[in-house]
Amino acid sequence: MSEPEVVSLSDQMRRGELFCVQCPSREILKHVTSQWGVLVLVALMEKTHRFSELRRKVGGVSEKMLAQTLQYLERDGFVDRVSFPVVPPHVEYSLTPLGRAIGEKVESLADWIESNLPSIMAVQKTVPPEVVE
Repeated sequence: MSEPEVVSLSDQMRRGELFCVQCPSREILKHVTSQWGVLVLVALMEKTHRFSELRRKVGGVSEKMLAQTLQYLERDGFVDRVSFPVVPPHVEYSLTPLGRAIGEKVESLADWIESNLPSIMAVQKTVPPEVVE
């Protein structure tokens, strides 16, 4: 009988243990699946956008939240930010290859929700409001 393999916490952190409280993958998951993260990724799947275009496309997002979401997604390697040295400032956002890969997954989730929306809304009508509070 062989001894069980001991895996250090640092090895677990590098490998990614989604259910582990300290796992960095949780933070990335939060960035990608946040309300604004999903919408930004789906919008950028279409084409490169300037900040103001994205803000119009993603209705309801504040300037601060959009900037923060783009910063998180850029830091995670999903969004590429290109700043052109002109006045007024011209900045464009697009997906990196990694961003396109995660964007496809998120877009599939959004498509599934859209196509199942009537069924979901029908079920929601049957659940008493106090259950969701």
